[in-house]
Amino acid sequence: MSVKKGELLQHSGDLNTKVYHVISGLLRSYTIDQKGKVHIFMFAPERWTIADSQSKDRPCDLYIDALEDSVVMVTAKDLNQESKNVAALIKRMSVLQKRVVMLMSFSAIERYAHFEETYPEILQRVPQKMVASYLGITPEALSKLKKERMK
Repeated sequence: MSVKKGELLQHSGDLNTKVYHVISGLLRSYTIDQKGKVHIFMFAPERWTIADSQSKDRPCDLYIDALEDSVVMVTAKDLNQESKNVAALIKRMSVLQKRVVMLMSFSAIERYAHFEETYPEILQRVPQKMVASYLGITPEALSKLKKERMK
């Protein structure tokens, strides 16, 4: 399935959501808080899988959209089918677990260093405000952090 940049694949609140395997391009999942602020949950570049973790009969929490023109393989949310893709699921779970631990206990500069290590190619592909959203800091704080690292 071809997806154009900016196309929304999943709305928060949808039922029976899908699993998206990125062949080319870049997707993201995110939520929007009550103040309208976007919080990026994860990026999914090539060879990554992205989905909402809610069961098929519960409304999903996340929006998923394309940050670039992309080609994705779409599958139904079926645990039996996903079991064929265990390596991708384990990679995803590992990254998400590390991210949660870092949000709870690491400084912004340490989270940024981890982002660079985990998503080296994404730094060149997304605006800094999206990186800041992913890190849980403001764009201004990210700019200050980057200036401090350059000293």
